[in-house]
Amino acid sequence: MTEPMNSETIGVLLVNLGTPEAATTSAVRRYLAEFLSDPRVMEMNPWLWKPILHAVILPTRPKKSAAAYKKVWTEQGSPLMVISKRQQQALQKRLNSEQAGRFHVTLGMRYGQPSIHKAVDELNTCCGKILVLPLYPQYSATTTASIFDQISLVLRQQRAIPEMRFINQYATHAGYITALANSIRETWPQKKPQKLLLSFHGIPQDYADAGDPYPQQCQATRQALQAELGVSDEFMQMSFQSRLGPRAWLKPYTDETLKQWGQQGVKHVQVISPGFSADCLETLEEVNEENRDYFLQAGGQSFAYIPALNERADHIDMMCQLVQQHTQGW
Repeated sequence: MTEPMNSETIGVLLVNLGTPEAATTSAVRRYLAEFLSDPRVMEMNPWLWKPILHAVILPTRPKKSAAAYKKVWTEQGSPLMVISKRQQQALQKRLNSEQAGRFHVTLGMRYGQPSIHKAVDELNTCCGKILVLPLYPQYSATTTASIFDQISLVLRQQRAIPEMRFINQYATHAGYITALANSIRETWPQKKPQKLLLSFHGIPQDYADAGDPYPQQCQATRQALQAELGVSDEFMQMSFQSRLGPRAWLKPYTDETLKQWGQQGVKHVQVISPGFSADCLETLEEVNEENRDYFLQAGGQSFAYIPALNERADHIDMMCQLVQQHTQGW
């Protein structure tokens, strides 16, 4: 591995979850094998988990997941990858507009390509300091901590380690809450819904019981956003999506909430997923297709998905603020 240069340039490493390289069964299988082998994601005895993963999940799930990916895949590739690259380019441009040459922004994915290893190698060629910005607003051991684990693994192979800082979370950062509120308000002149649902990605309940602060941080985001919008508890509620397997996950569940609302006579809803910094399979297919169908089939009439913040200018401004705040003194 290349040793870091003695440079005043600050490297900014944006990290997101990752994506298969193609919407094919084989590509999805490779991606899921890496993702579901992470002990931060699956906190189970590997002697018990690996046979389940390789004998049950990987032979069957990739085909179904590949079909879902095909629904959202674009000519440029995976939505998550396309948007993440735009975020990286926009943040680089925004930082350069204020301090040209001081920052070098690159992108790494926890699973798949471009890898964190490749991204750290790139930064080591031009940067003496690195700031890691996981694009997860709310901290969880399953996401943010896994990124820290992987970076530590990369640094173990390196003789000269750069000075590093990590951003843990930004669940209530003023710029993040403002950007979310702006994205919601922009839809209201068209039609204000009866209910607004904040759908966060779930984690197993026993992870939270063991001390993962994720649910509390999701709640903090909800409270800050509710105060910013000035709306009631009845109007804006929160739920958790993307559960896997028979174990209990954080509740209430998004799909069950939307079914109940439809059955109770709620006709018009909006859904936003504040835990996702970029639109991906879980928002475009799971929320905007699957959960839309659940609500409409249960009696609802109008379902509107509010996109993730993606490369919105106010989202990039917030990232710029985070970088500047966390690189003070460098």
